[in-house]
Amino acid sequence: MMSRSSSYAELDVTSNFSFLRGGSHGEELVAQAKALGLSAIAITDRNTLAGVVRAHLAAKEVGIKFIVGARLDLEDGFSLLAYPTDRAAYGRLCRLLTLGMRRAEKGKCTLHLADVAAHAEGLIFIALSESESQLRQIKQALGPRIRLYLAARHSYRGDDRARIASLATLAQRIG
Repeated sequence: MMSRSSSYAELDVTSNFSFLRGGSHGEELVAQAKALGLSAIAITDRNTLAGVVRAHLAAKEVGIKFIVGARLDLEDGFSLLAYPTDRAAYGRLCRLLTLGMRRAEKGKCTLHLADVAAHAEGLIFIALSESESQLRQIKQALGPRIRLYLAARHSYRGDDRARIASLATLAQRIG
């Protein structure tokens, strides 16, 4: 169980707006984060910002930091978490998602890495890949000025410490 003074923030949470991926309402997720003593929570639904409004209001009510974000699952096989740093970046993220939704049939979103690169200013990204070639492609497409981080997830297979250390080395090599 986490302590009440935890500085941990959950940055990849899907709500019921991510069809077949998340089941809880944003308000429930925020309440649970508060109960666990997390310092912050980010709702990152798949190719949408639909879950952030209610969660943001709930976070204000309970006094927990809320981080707006979206998980971008791209047609070229890349997955990124995207977090706007200001209002202008939020607008660019909204325009990016609108572009992808207009290209696709209802309920779908068709985006490519080039689309993300064109809307990347002011966004912070977390790459959800452990492939060096994919990470290099993402880094090259987004350019040197865009903040890109690498996600390291626990797999609970017993090799987490070594695997995460190798990911840290990979991140340093790529920059």
